Amino acid sequence: MLTEECSSIKSVEDAVSASETESESTPAQVVVVGSLHLDIVVRAPERPRKGETLPGESWNYKPGGKGGNQAVAAAQFGTRVSMISKVGNDDFGTRLLENLNSSGVDTQHISVDPDTGSGMSVAIVDAEGDYGAVIVSGANLHLTTAEIDKAGHFISGARVLILQNEVPDVTNLAAAKLAKNHGVWVILNAAPARPLGDELAANVDLLIVNAVEAEMICGVGITSLSAAANAAAALSDRVPAVVVTAGGLGLALAVRGEAAYMEPAHRVNLLDTHGAGDAFVGAVSSRLASDTPLKQAVQFANAAAALFVSTPLEQKRTISSDDVTHLLSRSR
Repeated sequence: MLTEECSSIKSVEDAVSASETESESTPAQVVVVGSLHLDIVVRAPERPRKGETLPGESWNYKPGGKGGNQAVAAAQFGTRVSMISKVGNDDFGTRLLENLNSSGVDTQHISVDPDTGSGMSVAIVDAEGDYGAVIVSGANLHLTTAEIDKAGHFISGARVLILQNEVPDVTNLAAAKLAKNHGVWVILNAAPARPLGDELAANVDLLIVNAVEAEMICGVGITSLSAAANAAAALSDRVPAVVVTAGGLGLALAVRGEAAYMEPAHRVNLLDTHGAGDAFVGAVSSRLASDTPLKQAVQFANAAAALFVSTPLEQKRTISSDDVTHLLSRSR
């Protein structure tokens, strides 16, 4: 079914060529170095236990990967975005590139791996709107420092660089050091969680983690907003500013040397949490790229994520900055 639907789309090479001719000459405000996965999303009453088989309700696929989702989210809020990544020479790669191009994300620095398939994931969304996922990174793991060097002028000319943990650590470090040397804001969304090396931490300005990732990195369990604030404060010893997102509880922001800021989650009708963290990161980066102070950027992103989880899948791309501003005004 996937192959039949993809057969009507241009090849990966055609999609890359289109991005090179259609990209704007103005430099990107946000550059995303990161992953692209085609997500297979399965909806079921609950997630299966080990060894259990459950009947599902429906399935669909959507272009994703933390990097891709964050790039699309930043572009959605009016920011010029460029992406540095890698896909396979396959139908999934074509879909991923087409999605970015249609979202206004510059893809001229996305390369094609002729020998490895594109990244993909399988996510199971339960009746409560929560999910679990498994990723197969594929070509994302072959994104090299040479490709960072090739796109160096894009990174050095940006306002914000976004990184995640779905590409090799050495690639993230090369991009972070290049950005830091040119005064570019460096955001690391440390997901999925892995040890945070000292050298990478020294080149990151803002660390964003969810409750699970925070606990895995610093050992603080997140059962309340105050616990999220404690975790953010502990992590700010290593990175100047830290946001810990805690789902329905809200978030905590810790800036080194300052009192932690806590904000509860907005009250919304939860439909689906899949991709909410990426919407948050994209929204934060879009505000920072326009010189919004960090606390206000985090407040904007918290509202953007609330709208994202309470909007049906087919309407998520219609969420605008005006919608976010309206929610913030109603919440005051």
